[in-house]
Amino acid sequence: MYLIYIYKNLKQLTKKFVSYKFNFFSLNIISFMLGFFTSSVLSTLPAQTGDWGILSAAIIVTFNEIISKIIYSYRKKKYIDTVNLINNIKIGIMYGLFVDAFKLGS
Repeated sequence: MYLIYIYKNLKQLTKKFVSYKFNFFSLNIISFMLGFFTSSVLSTLPAQTGDWGILSAAIIVTFNEIISKIIYSYRKKKYIDTVNLINNIKIGIMYGLFVDAFKLGS
C-alpha cells in the first residue's frame, strides 16, 4: 500500500521536475558552478599520488582548447544556448583553478 503511494508521489515529483522551465540565467549559474566543482575535482584527486599533475594539466588544457575551438567555430543560431552553457562550464573550470592556485600560494 505504501509503495504505491510512494511510487505515485515520486512519479508526480518527477513530472514536475522535468516540466519545470529554468530561465537562461539559472542555467548559466548552474553550469558555471558545475565547472567550478569540476575544477576542484580535477585539481585534488590526481594530485593525491603526486605523479599525475602533468597529465591532469595536459588534459585540462586540451579540454579547454577543444571547447574554445567549438565555441568560436559555431555561428549557427540554434546551437548558441548549448554552446554558451559549455563555455560557462569552461569558465568555471578556469576560475576554480585560479582559486585553487591562490589557496596554495597563501
